[in-house]
Amino acid sequence: MPRRQGYALLIALVAGTAVLAAAVAFATTLLSGPRSAPLPPSETQAAARNPVDPATSGGKWVATWAAAPVGAEPGAKPGTEPGTEDGLPGRTIRNVVHTSIGGEVARITLSNLFGTGPLVIDQATVNTRPVTFKGDTAVTIAAGGQVISDPVVVPVAPDSDLQVSFRTPRAGGPVTYHPYTHQTSYLIDERGTWSTTNWRYLTAVDVRTVNARGAIVAIGDSLTAGSGSTTDANARWTDVLADRLGGRYGVANAGIAGNRVVGIGRGTGGQSGTDRYDRDVLAVAGARTVVVALGINDVQQYPQEADPQRIVDSLRALTDRAHARGLRVVGATLTPFEGFATWTPQRNAVRQAVNEQIRAGTVFDAYVDFDAAVRDPAAPNRLLFSYDSGDHLHLNDDGYRALGDRLDLKVLERAGAPRSDAL
Repeated sequence: MPRRQGYALLIALVAGTAVLAAAVAFATTLLSGPRSAPLPPSETQAAARNPVDPATSGGKWVATWAAAPVGAEPGAKPGTEPGTEDGLPGRTIRNVVHTSIGGEVARITLSNLFGTGPLVIDQATVNTRPVTFKGDTAVTIAAGGQVISDPVVVPVAPDSDLQVSFRTPRAGGPVTYHPYTHQTSYLIDERGTWSTTNWRYLTAVDVRTVNARGAIVAIGDSLTAGSGSTTDANARWTDVLADRLGGRYGVANAGIAGNRVVGIGRGTGGQSGTDRYDRDVLAVAGARTVVVALGINDVQQYPQEADPQRIVDSLRALTDRAHARGLRVVGATLTPFEGFATWTPQRNAVRQAVNEQIRAGTVFDAYVDFDAAVRDPAAPNRLLFSYDSGDHLHLNDDGYRALGDRLDLKVLERAGAPRSDAL
């Protein structure tokens, strides 16, 4: 072998030996140095259930759907649904709700407001994705209380039906419910599947979003809840509004049939709009603007309120309370009801007096003229025939579309406007 080649071979052997020694030393350091402790079993299980950490996924929580708890569900309807006096032991409750905005992460709120004992939920899902509560699949909700779930990674499409299911393994006292939903939901037991138009225990679905600017929350009576609209058509005026907003805002419907702003309406669980305002409106996730559509039941429902100023003062108080939370308020004029059983000229005069102050801009930040949207031009104390559901008080789908279309989106989204805007 030539000398130059021998030197080259020797140099290569020495260099290789050095590299090997360095590699061994590095590996030894890795094996003998400090290591991260393994996750405890509970955290490992949580990570497996939710592989993406929703809390750090960006965006904010905004309501895509809501429903106000109305009362304790009365007993069974013979031949249709299981009894509810002691809760729904062993039943799976499948609430179907219609979303306004979408997201990739959701959470749900369950309420036991009208329960008289602890409510146990031992499993819950959103569109079949498991839901947990502080890492556990089961949760106990105290009488009068509510619980918000952990975030769950689940695609939530805008303007779509969402299934929120949970099981109550044992009796839990009266069921907190929202009747007259105009949406078909289900109860499942060992005998089969029962259709229902009640929402049970579920009061909110929020999504994590970077697109929506916040939520518009509507508080009202049966005209906001959608009485007279077609079941499963999602034809409430709030649904029409959500479609028009195109995902810029979530829309939460806090309407309760029979609700009043001054007194207690029939079938409202002993709640006036004033009483439930903080819980059902101001506490909604992402709330930015409130639409108030209350007062017609104070005018027409027994005992009728004869002093329009009491109604106006109560409406103005709702505005002040929203302002204290930094929210903007849009109020609706009271719609016609001549031909309904309780109509009289004197009660209609109270309605007109309330509307006069609303239009004067002294009650809300802005107003939407629901009265003008649906009245008959030839008989302005009556609903337009083509909008009338048939009882001369509630609207059909076309009438609710007229209300939803009446809202001026630019005024609705504006912040800090003076109390002189009309929609």
